[in-house]
Amino acid sequence: MSQSIVHLLDLPIEILFLILKKLDNIDVLYSLFGINNQRLDILAQEQIFSNILSFVAISQSTDDICSISDSILNRFRIDILPRIQQNVKSL
Repeated sequence: MSQSIVHLLDLPIEILFLILKKLDNIDVLYSLFGINNQRLDILAQEQIFSNILSFVAISQSTDDICSISDSILNRFRIDILPRIQQNVKSL
């Protein structure tokens, strides 16, 4: 029996877009910016992922409000926000 291996990057851009829309915008931007893959980098810069950014999260298990770590905030401030600033409508 022959097995076919499909990698995430083999998926059509439309499928990748649907998958990424299920994630939090902050997670998409933080995870995909600067990973040396032009296709994912371009996808992450879509307005749907960068127009509204919330740096506060609610824990699903305890309903507590959690803030994002300083290292993540620094990466956003230095690397990510300057590249997407034209798309950001709300922080």
